[in-house]
Amino acid sequence: MLLTMLCLSAVVFMFVNLEPNLRKLAIFQTEMRASDQDLENWLQRNGYRDNYAARFGRWIGVWPKEPARDPATGAIMPRFRYCDEPTESRLAGVLQGDFGCSTAFRTTVNQRLPEALKATGILMFWVMIVMVPVSLLIGVLAGMREGSRLDRSLSVASIASTATPEYVSGVIFTAVFASWLGWLNGSAATAITKGVSFNNFTLPVMTMAIYGIGYIARMTRASMAEVMTAQYIRTARLKGLSFGGVVVKHALRNALIAPFTVIMLQFPWLLTGVVVVESIFNYKGFGWLLVQAASNNDIDLVLACGLISVLLVLLTQLISDIGYAFLNPRIRVA
Repeated sequence: MLLTMLCLSAVVFMFVNLEPNLRKLAIFQTEMRASDQDLENWLQRNGYRDNYAARFGRWIGVWPKEPARDPATGAIMPRFRYCDEPTESRLAGVLQGDFGCSTAFRTTVNQRLPEALKATGILMFWVMIVMVPVSLLIGVLAGMREGSRLDRSLSVASIASTATPEYVSGVIFTAVFASWLGWLNGSAATAITKGVSFNNFTLPVMTMAIYGIGYIARMTRASMAEVMTAQYIRTARLKGLSFGGVVVKHALRNALIAPFTVIMLQFPWLLTGVVVVESIFNYKGFGWLLVQAASNNDIDLVLACGLISVLLVLLTQLISDIGYAFLNPRIRVA
């Protein structure tokens, strides 16, 4: 996991620090009428012209950061006036808990990022609360009697929901429930300032959950249909057990092994979903923050968001592997 994080962080760091991005940063931090030489001097003074390994090492926190100084007077000149940057040579990077300075929000990344993560965590929590039970129920009902009218109806609904991306369902839900019917608020901005409520939080949750429900339901239905044809299920039926008892006591637990992995893999997908949903509903969480950072060439904030995304993907993969081995006795024995 550490090696994967290091490699992916190095790739993201390389692309974010390409020449056009550095030039835009220099223009933003100096003035629009600054000459090319002035821009080049700013980049050299603040270490952006150092070799890639040194800059990456400073960001990680294994190479000391040197304060920028005025070439004429030798006075310390911080890169950004609105951040408390080091005034002496010292280690100040990711390993030390310093993610840099946000040029878009004019504050440190450490102050801005936790607020966005908390807001997105609340959104993800309610999405999972809605998505997991509904999708499992649909999948189990469809897989119990493969090929029945109920199975076909639920399968069509699942496929339709999975085929509808968030930017389509979000617009449709807003037009129907906010504009036409007036039941719900088409913006979730008040969920941050005034608190989460049914009026301002239902549409974002619906938009994100509707896509995942269809995918998990299809996987659960396939797993349930396979389990229902197993020999031990036929043996239980021949012993006189009721159909409901066979499903609950014998089929359900084994049928949920594969969907568990799929459910855990929804967390990385939710990160990509929140970028679209939070932008549509103006919900200022992690996805909205990432869009703002990328739009405003906020290099340190983009790097921090990339690192958080990689960490979440790796952690969910680890939990998925451990949970799968715990649920499946054959994996534990092997």
